[in-house]
Amino acid sequence: MTAGNALVVLCRSRHGEAQIIRARLEDNGIPAALSYESAGIVYGLTVDGLGEVRILVPESLYEQARAVLAASGPAESGGDETPP
Repeated sequence: MTAGNALVVLCRSRHGEAQIIRARLEDNGIPAALSYESAGIVYGLTVDGLGEVRILVPESLYEQARAVLAASGPAESGGDETPP
């Protein structure tokens, strides 16, 4: 994997919101992956980071993905992350 294709965390969210964010990104031509915190899957909850979902995008598309989230409004923006 090249540096431009490395995945970075765009934001963190709950399961349902993460699915919506991923769909919104993919509708705009930005590939996205979801990384689940395992205890949340087992117990079905989200508390203090337990059960959070990280939305990952290619580093080369990070700024474009942030713009898509910003245009989507605050309900889908999640918590911003900065690339490494």
